[in-house]
Amino acid sequence: MHLELPNIRLHSLKDFLKHYLMIVLSILTALGLEAWIEHAHHSHAAAEASRRMDEELGQVIGAIERSAAINRKELATLRSLDTMVASALADGADASEINRRIHARRADYQLNANWPTLSTVAWDVAVADQSAGWIDASALQHYSAAYTAERELSTWLQHDSTLVLDAPHLVDTLTDLQAGHPVDPYGFLRSLRQMEMMLDSEVSHLQGAARRIAPALHGTAAGSARAGD
Repeated sequence: MHLELPNIRLHSLKDFLKHYLMIVLSILTALGLEAWIEHAHHSHAAAEASRRMDEELGQVIGAIERSAAINRKELATLRSLDTMVASALADGADASEINRRIHARRADYQLNANWPTLSTVAWDVAVADQSAGWIDASALQHYSAAYTAERELSTWLQHDSTLVLDAPHLVDTLTDLQAGHPVDPYGFLRSLRQMEMMLDSEVSHLQGAARRIAPALHGTAAGSARAGD
């Protein structure tokens, strides 16, 4: 802030006080204008950051919902195959008959787990340029919770989602099916249930993440600058 003080001769106390008040008022006006400009800049930055995060989180929820729908469909196929084999075993069908039924549906034996694209670019930018600091505290809390849910889901998908699978056994079973070789019905059923458990757990985690992200998009994240700043 730069002020040009008047270069005039003062002839009385009244003149001094008059010019003193002018200087004080000029300084206060300049400070007020500077604060208003800064506040307007922060408000705009907060609103723009909120807009970007709203858009990004909306796309993430859409991706999660699509992945959950695909996984539910795949899970239904595996459960149908499971029911067929379990029923045949319960009815006392011999291994050759069960194999005939399994091979007739061998195309259904596959793990098509679908993972959503999880983006945190808008949040990372808001943190990097400090615009997140000017978002309303309540809204910021919802955004923070939403992106935490995203990161936790991403970590689970990448590291923990496949822990229930005996991957070598799944590959061996798939190889036997593709080659037309007979499979052990109980071993086949066990591998089916591993895949079912994985998909069921994945759908559950996807739905849980979506529920944690949703509050940031349901009017709680207005994106306004802090009141009074």
